[in-house]
Amino acid sequence: MSAADATLGTPMTPAESPYVSVVIPVYNEEANIPELLGRLCSVASKLGKPTEIILVDDGSADRSVELLRAYTTDAAEIVVVELTRNFGQHAAVMAGFSKARGQVVVVLDADLQNPPEEIPRLIEQFEAGYDVVGTIRRDRDDPFLRRFASKIVNRLVQRGTGQQISDYGCMLRAYSADVVAAMVACPEKRTFIPALAMSLGRRATEIEVEHAARAQGESKYNLWALLKLNLDLMMGFTSIPLRMVSALGVVMALMGLGFSIYLLVRRFLHGAEVEGVFTLFGILFLFIGVQTMALGLVGEYLGRMYEEVRGRPRFLIRSVTSSREANR
Repeated sequence: MSAADATLGTPMTPAESPYVSVVIPVYNEEANIPELLGRLCSVASKLGKPTEIILVDDGSADRSVELLRAYTTDAAEIVVVELTRNFGQHAAVMAGFSKARGQVVVVLDADLQNPPEEIPRLIEQFEAGYDVVGTIRRDRDDPFLRRFASKIVNRLVQRGTGQQISDYGCMLRAYSADVVAAMVACPEKRTFIPALAMSLGRRATEIEVEHAARAQGESKYNLWALLKLNLDLMMGFTSIPLRMVSALGVVMALMGLGFSIYLLVRRFLHGAEVEGVFTLFGILFLFIGVQTMALGLVGEYLGRMYEEVRGRPRFLIRSVTSSREANR
């Protein structure tokens, strides 16, 4: 067991290895679970290949765990991984990765915004020789501000990391078993899985997939959660935020120097002006604001380094149940 994760209870006994593993993080999705599993099992039955569906309950407060454990099907093996508390979407996916046994591992959200029916197309790309298959949401059904913010973040990360991922926000992706094993072996606590996979994979591609509005329940990503997620993406794979603040500091310093020269020349030409004090106060507050922002950004990086040094588990599993084991 690595230092990056931990398990409570008895691990699942290895069975016949599946070809496809579908990993789904679940958090308070009881309204979507029946349709999700029904559509997934329909897809699995048409694949004609051994399939396991790994559902990771990320500390749900509703009946999600009970619904997942009660579901039975012959189309695929249902594996329910229950975490001890809410660790976040990407940590939950990593917990699912740690239990995945398939040659190709597909990640899917439980909100049905990305149709499970797209999974065969991702598997086709894997079988064509790609070990990382990304997706781009076609006709994205999200509010304008959210789509606009995503475009800005995508552009910044592309420039900062050099990784040409068109849509970082779409979790529907497929990875080879080797890439998944490499990601699980990474000890970092905060990460962004699509970007991490791109940095570890050998051959990557992207395809367009359908996107729908959430049918049931509420989005788990409020403004603060989206900010934290984007910080994980930006700060986990590039130092571009520090460079931006450094560049802003240089610009502000040059502006301050130019304004100081202007005030000095003005003093010699027109004499001292009492009103200029308020202008100086305004400029001073601006400089202090930039410095405070820079200190906060450096503190964020240091805080993340402190989290890594402590070496605490990125997730903790309470139990793992499998429909295959239950039917034995």
